[in-house]
Amino acid sequence: MNREPSPPVIIAIDGTSGSGKSTVARLLAKLLDYGHVDTGSMYRAITWRVLKEGIDPKDTPQVVTLLKRLRYECEFARDEQGIRRLRNLLDGNDPGLAIRAAEVEKAVSAVSAIPEIRHFLVGKQRELVRFGNLVVEGRDIGTVVFPNTPHKFYLDADPAVRASRRAADPSQIAANAQAKNGAPMQLQDVSRAIAERDKLDSTRAVAPLKMAGDATRVDTSAHDAQGVAELILREIRNRAAQ
Repeated sequence: MNREPSPPVIIAIDGTSGSGKSTVARLLAKLLDYGHVDTGSMYRAITWRVLKEGIDPKDTPQVVTLLKRLRYECEFARDEQGIRRLRNLLDGNDPGLAIRAAEVEKAVSAVSAIPEIRHFLVGKQRELVRFGNLVVEGRDIGTVVFPNTPHKFYLDADPAVRASRRAADPSQIAANAQAKNGAPMQLQDVSRAIAERDKLDSTRAVAPLKMAGDATRVDTSAHDAQGVAELILREIRNRAAQ
């Protein structure tokens, strides 16, 4: 008798900015050889394009008009560490590190709050299961995108720790270096930006940042990314053994 193929395994990693979501998700994807999906990069990619077109991120009609004429595609490619990572192609082009620039960070919450944008990208995120097992990170993965996955984790950390991590993030530093002024963000500016981002994301009307009721909360303040990834992996394997 032929068995139906097992559905893809989805590990949902939600949490606040600077909590270590991205690093932990990448490590898990590498350890398991799963696809790594940074859903924040999807919102950042569209935000980058909005700014590139000179559109006000808060001008909902103009942003939606751009979305309708934009050819947005997703693919996976192995990076230098061998991780299968999501690439966002806008009209065939990958914006790369440009989506990590400070101006994108400042505008992404406004674009993310637009219902049409969220509906469009949530649909794209759910379609990614066709690529197989995934580690998916974001802010509404366990609550909205994949609410039925049993593997839900919510990462958080002390605000000062989160600001320090974000300021030291190589991709953030590289993106700022590519910006026109080339000026690095000061720690107090990073801390202020994180607090504002969390406030905007947790109070928005559509898919606000919050922990799913059945998610496991992980305080990463005193742990490095490797330790957190191993903790999550042990938890998943313990559940599978029960």
